[in-house]
Amino acid sequence: MSQTVLDAGPAACGWSDQCWTLAWIAEIVRRRFGVEYTPAGLDLLLHRIGWSVQVPSRKAAERDEAKIAAWKDEQWPAIKRGRRTRAPGSASRTKPART
Repeated sequence: MSQTVLDAGPAACGWSDQCWTLAWIAEIVRRRFGVEYTPAGLDLLLHRIGWSVQVPSRKAAERDEAKIAAWKDEQWPAIKRGRRTRAPGSASRTKPART
């Protein structure tokens, strides 16, 4: 597979998404070269030419960093209070607590 085809991106090949998938790359390879690969085989070939799996950022475009920082400063400490210390005792009816 030509590096220039991958560099052009999926939109250049007719897909509207911004990320390649193994299924799409397999389809391009099948169309251009008449060869079919399993996703695992294609993954190995892509690693050989320096491509790796990419995970898209999951941050919302509407994210407000200032509000998040304020929430962390004001709300999070109240939520994240220290845990209660363990008091001696037993939940067992047959084994009383040691004192």
